[in-house]
Amino acid sequence: MEKTNLRPPVYYSEYLQLHKILDAQLPESEKEGIKADDEMLFIVIHQTYELWFKQILHEITIVRNIFKQPNVSDNSPDIYNAVSRLKRVCEIIEVLVQQMSILETMTPLDFLDFRDLLRPASGFQSIQFKIIEALLGLEYKNRFGQEYYLQQLNETDRQKVIDAEAEVSLIKLLNNWLERMPFTQFEKYWQISENSETHEKQSFFNIYREQYLSSLQPAEMANLEVFDMLFMNEGNYPTDRRLSIEASKNALFIMLYRDYPLLHLPYELLSLLLEIDEQLSLWRYRHIHMVQRTIGKRIGTGGSTGGDYLKSAADQHVIFKEIAELNSFLLPKNMLPKLPENLVKDLCYSRE
Repeated sequence: MEKTNLRPPVYYSEYLQLHKILDAQLPESEKEGIKADDEMLFIVIHQTYELWFKQILHEITIVRNIFKQPNVSDNSPDIYNAVSRLKRVCEIIEVLVQQMSILETMTPLDFLDFRDLLRPASGFQSIQFKIIEALLGLEYKNRFGQEYYLQQLNETDRQKVIDAEAEVSLIKLLNNWLERMPFTQFEKYWQISENSETHEKQSFFNIYREQYLSSLQPAEMANLEVFDMLFMNEGNYPTDRRLSIEASKNALFIMLYRDYPLLHLPYELLSLLLEIDEQLSLWRYRHIHMVQRTIGKRIGTGGSTGGDYLKSAADQHVIFKEIAELNSFLLPKNMLPKLPENLVKDLCYSRE
């Protein structure tokens, strides 16, 4: 017998719950009998932000679950899925930046019609944005304005943020994934060549260091000290770095030899994390200029210093800066140490 579809028909407005969404704009000015035509725009824009934040959290959760697995193959569908999700996050944040243009059609005088009615509500109370930052890897100790960070939230929202900070962040999961890569762990990968004079095997980073040293300009010699601290002298490795020495070495190896097929997706993933930082910075700085244009030197509705607070937070809240720092140690392709044939075969899809 033919199966009967028992599912009820889906209706557009019910599926999208439009009765909830379109009835969710309740301007404070209307409650007070004040004419403020632009408050509707202000509400819709910020509700849209929060919907996009929800989607970003959805994507980040999927990516974090991928990297929570004990074994994630570099050429598995999981890495492709993670890269696709992070691309989407970048596109969404770009939309958030562009939405500022719509909000800027509201003049400072129009904003004053209803601004004082919003106190003490503030975008600073967006717990979804705080959770996004925390799940990506922004730690409480590195936040600017810790005195404002949680005190303006109600108890329920405060606990949600605290719970998010207790989760394993994406940067920690990334560190674990990079540490599991074999480039610094197995002798056949690590011993690259023999010195023709002493016949003593040298590690890849010893050989690479010689090439790197020859490429530096006099003004760049300080970079060599950082390089040696990060890669050559494990005893002096900075304890405050979220990427371990193994993870940093493997990440740099990926960036240097990205042209090998097996490293295409890992390299793209690292690049997308840097793009997320860049897009978030653009969003913050666009926000700064909008706030300065709209309220000048006024105090924010939530009690912060307004534009000055936003600028300091933008300068400090860089999440994946340790990956960006590795770009200081790149070499032209023609200077890269040649890899052994067995490693080259492992980095290509054909293993013959």
